[in-house]
Amino acid sequence: MLKQTLHIKKTVLYLFVMLAVIIVGCNSSGKDDKANATGKQQYRCPMHHEIVRDKPGNCPICGMDLVPFGGDEKALTDVNLNTLLKPTNSYVISTIPTIAIQQSEEQVEVEALGMVQYDTREVGSVSARVNGRIEKLYLRYTFQDVSKGQKVMDIYSPELLTAQQNLLFLIKSDAANTSFINAAKEKLLLLGMSNEQLQQVIQSGKPSLTVPVYSNYNGHIHDALSMNTSISASPSMNNAEPITTRELMLKEGMYVQKGQTLLSVYNPHKLWAVLNIYTDAQTLVKAGNTVRIVPETAPGKDFRAKIDFIEPFFREGSKTLTARVYFENHEMNIPVGSKVKATIFGNKINADWLPKDAVISLGLDKIVFKKYGTVFKALKVKTGLSYNNKIQIIDGLTPYDAVAANAQFLMDSESFIKVNE
Repeated sequence: MLKQTLHIKKTVLYLFVMLAVIIVGCNSSGKDDKANATGKQQYRCPMHHEIVRDKPGNCPICGMDLVPFGGDEKALTDVNLNTLLKPTNSYVISTIPTIAIQQSEEQVEVEALGMVQYDTREVGSVSARVNGRIEKLYLRYTFQDVSKGQKVMDIYSPELLTAQQNLLFLIKSDAANTSFINAAKEKLLLLGMSNEQLQQVIQSGKPSLTVPVYSNYNGHIHDALSMNTSISASPSMNNAEPITTRELMLKEGMYVQKGQTLLSVYNPHKLWAVLNIYTDAQTLVKAGNTVRIVPETAPGKDFRAKIDFIEPFFREGSKTLTARVYFENHEMNIPVGSKVKATIFGNKINADWLPKDAVISLGLDKIVFKKYGTVFKALKVKTGLSYNNKIQIIDGLTPYDAVAANAQFLMDSESFIKVNE
């Protein structure tokens, strides 16, 4: 009997609780219906429905934006259950800002890095015109300065000595034979004697045992010897021994051969900057473009020049295009081997542009999210130049198409985007 009484009490208590819940729900629904009936626009938190305001704002509990309810609400007629069930790699529902392509003319600037090197057009060589032996060497170390007309060495040459003796014999024994005498003089000049030396030999009547060798260039000297090698276009700077104290390989007493290059003379005042142009900017750089160069060793000595030559090949081990900028170094005295930063001012380009944030790269493909009503669909586009936080759109969009301003925001990290061609 007692158990039956307790069961009845529990049943009655459960009924009272259910009745209370129904009454509260009806009152809440009545409030919403009343708000709708009055036509007054109100705002509430999507997470906390008890937060209701008469104007837009933020929820004091979670900070979310209050959303409108009540009043004259408009139904979303173009979004249905079928749309909501589509995978996120095909359709994305969002209200983020959109943007359209903008046509404008941009002055393109290309950043590049490079290095200062010798202008090989200005490299000279000191060669032996006769076979012989070095009797006297007037230069001892690499990078010694040399000027045009300066004596570099004296060479003893049996061939040259014999040619002088033949000339003196003709002058003494057959002075009227001018054709033979002139031919003998011409031979000595071709063997490296100067006019002054030749006149001195004729006046003294005695042959010179050695012939001096002069430099025909201004600059500083580099070794051109590994005995059988000629001039090096890019002298090595990697020797562990200090460059300023490295001795020349040429030594007094060494024998040289006719035509052998003995020394190379590099002009430190005629240089070029070799700039490396990356793949995405190679089509923008042309010979004749103005360049602003900032040397790493002297940032305050930036200067303007022009691109004189673009090498039509890739250097070994590099996938960058090389452009040369010739410049005078008399006043700046920039050391060879210095790193430089360059800004190349390309031609103006009139094109259609989008912000970089509106385009996503999928490797070979570039996509945007094009808006169709209230949904966005991934669309493949063809892009060109990327410059100044903008990207050129070549094909795939019209000026009337709206795309998501921030495409990354719509990308689902859990699935791969299905591109619409």
